[in-house]
Amino acid sequence: MRVAVVGSGPAGVYAVDALLKSDAEVAVDLIERLPAPFGLIRYGVAPDHPRIKGIIASLHRVLDKPGVRLLGNVEVGADVSVAELRARYDAVVLATGAVGDRDLDIPGAELAGHHGAGEFVGFYDSHPDFARGWDLSAESVAVVGVGNVALDVARVLAKTADELKVTEIADNVHATLAGNAARDIHVFGRRGPAQAKFTPLELKELDHSPTIEVLVDPADLRYDAAGEAARRSTKVVDQVCTILEDYALREPKGAPHRLRIHFFENPVALLGVGGRVTAIRTERTEPDGNGGVRGTGEFTDWPAGAVYRAVGYRSDPVPGVPFDAATHTIPELGGRVLDPAGAPIPGLYATGWVRRGPVGLIGNTKGDANEVIANLLADAAAGALPAPAAPGVDRLLAERGVQVTDWAGWRALDAHERALGAAEGRERKKVVERAEMIRRSRPAAAEAAPVTA
Repeated sequence: MRVAVVGSGPAGVYAVDALLKSDAEVAVDLIERLPAPFGLIRYGVAPDHPRIKGIIASLHRVLDKPGVRLLGNVEVGADVSVAELRARYDAVVLATGAVGDRDLDIPGAELAGHHGAGEFVGFYDSHPDFARGWDLSAESVAVVGVGNVALDVARVLAKTADELKVTEIADNVHATLAGNAARDIHVFGRRGPAQAKFTPLELKELDHSPTIEVLVDPADLRYDAAGEAARRSTKVVDQVCTILEDYALREPKGAPHRLRIHFFENPVALLGVGGRVTAIRTERTEPDGNGGVRGTGEFTDWPAGAVYRAVGYRSDPVPGVPFDAATHTIPELGGRVLDPAGAPIPGLYATGWVRRGPVGLIGNTKGDANEVIANLLADAAAGALPAPAAPGVDRLLAERGVQVTDWAGWRALDAHERALGAAEGRERKKVVERAEMIRRSRPAAAEAAPVTA
């Protein structure tokens, strides 16, 4: 059985792993639109979090196994269509993730200086499709959202460039961060501390930097009955609340960069002058007794020369595949992609965030992949998968002039980035430009024995 998995982030690699661990005789092509694998783990995790990037080691072990090939720098929908893949594989699994930013639907959202958090993450993580420079001239910055991405953005803005120099950031990122003028970073959440989506470790790590003063107003640490119940419900929520209380009660340590975490402040408008944001307006909220909040009619304008919305990632449609524009997900049942009439499309599956939205941690992603692959294998056993009608995809991509990178090519690029880092006493320094990534991948790819699908 030949299977194409589209997307080499954790969702895609876990789907590959589930296929390889099954009793089925299977060959898997892992198709990735970027020249390098690992998706959000490589391009969505803050550079000062190598602990999380350690997940790459486990993903690496999966792709080292026989029976799987990496086809990098191949964009499904541009270089090859889903229909063409379905004609060449017994099954196609879509694991394209979520890269875009959800919108902040308030007046003033169109002002310059308002950014999606994912755009900034793409910059500092050296994603080849994102900006090479960034305007960091604002002294006061607002971050909307109370999840880990919001903390990542706030922490990177609050740290010095030299603190981040020891990580894998590229030279252009370090040079840009060296000019960062931010001194006050405000993080806004419309609900209370018991509803924050931080993880305790992320929240506690804010204080590890000697340049960051974490400030929480004790007046924001309020709990109604629903908040108290949420706090008692899990150890994680209680730990988050306890850490916030510690921040609120301690004496300031005198660090130069102030990172202020606000609760019960609902952003209602961005204000600007000359088409550029200058402030964010929030309405004070209060608990409504049911775990939600209601407005109090009390408004505050907070100076902000830049605003980052960290209100969730958003998946993009895959050309030729049904898509729910309201939920930004592929319609599915048990991972089986559904046509507009609600019937499963034979041999087409979805897993990860493009299936269920950008929620859950790595464990959820692995469980999701296992469920989807179990259903794929059940369909194969029932004879419900259409037989491929065309030869492998290699010739098609070669005829179209696609510069495919492979697993040997990734090893070459990986070694090059590690050598760049070692020269400066770092573990790695990323290559940013797509053309250079491909060039550094090609020598090893050319030396590898050709494999025909």
